[in-house]
Amino acid sequence: MNRCPITYEPIKSARYSQRGLRLLSGRLHDLADFPFSAQEQRELAMQLAAKLSIQGVQPKLSVKLNVAKGLFEVVESGGRFIVKPPHQIYQEVPENEDVTMRLAVHSGIEIPLHGLMYNKDGTKSYFIKRFDRIAKGHKVAVEDFSQLLGSSRSTKYSSSMEQVASVIEKHCSFPLIEKQKLFRLTLFSFLVGNEDMHLKNFSLIRKDNKVELSPAYDLLNTTILLNSSEELALPLHGKKSRFTMDDFFVYFAKMRLGLSEKVIQEEVAKFQSLQELWEQELQNCFLSEPLKQKYLLLIHERLRRLG
Repeated sequence: MNRCPITYEPIKSARYSQRGLRLLSGRLHDLADFPFSAQEQRELAMQLAAKLSIQGVQPKLSVKLNVAKGLFEVVESGGRFIVKPPHQIYQEVPENEDVTMRLAVHSGIEIPLHGLMYNKDGTKSYFIKRFDRIAKGHKVAVEDFSQLLGSSRSTKYSSSMEQVASVIEKHCSFPLIEKQKLFRLTLFSFLVGNEDMHLKNFSLIRKDNKVELSPAYDLLNTTILLNSSEELALPLHGKKSRFTMDDFFVYFAKMRLGLSEKVIQEEVAKFQSLQELWEQELQNCFLSEPLKQKYLLLIHERLRRLG
């Protein structure tokens, strides 16, 4: 029995489920393999890097969905999706990012439409819909925290979670609501081993005449990829690892973010209730068995630390 790489639901013979295809477009009946191998995608990403508005260390392509032809097409401008091919060095990065984003949904974190797709060489790439584009390619006002704090790509780790909170206080229309979202995202990143939430992975978006945190992106378990000893990318309470729950609940949530005891306990209880659901998602995901087991062991250990 196969599984749809977009929805993870069982399918008999097709490559994608009808529900998965409908998430991309109500008029889409099939999706052809992406007409590039993993290596060709990486090479093409390098060639187009100077022309595209998407940046970062991981290779990326801007694509649009051609519904009539039933395929994703690489474009230099006007792309509504970003595609990330398999990494040249690190194992199963697309599969890792995809399942981590699925775990985020269950945690109450807003994320864009995303999934895995098959390439012509049988590998899988990760796709995500751009939240900074609307109909006909019009841009939405989005700024990452590196821009807002006057940092550069080379200094995106030279900050702290306290400074991230200060950006929310200064710029968001309803800071307390966004601070709760920040606490949830921070705790989630700790629990799933995402220790690469640097300044460029936080953004503010202006929509419906208000400024708020953008949908989350670039969430993946970097700890099992890098065997990292750090637990967060940006220091919290002056450290990046060996966190106690008081660091998260008392210092950060209560003292620094000003969240009530009731809100903090509700967030903690929600994460404590997710273990079985997270385990099911990881069992159904497209990671290899060894990486599934490493991921499961990490979240079990982190959840135990919640108390």
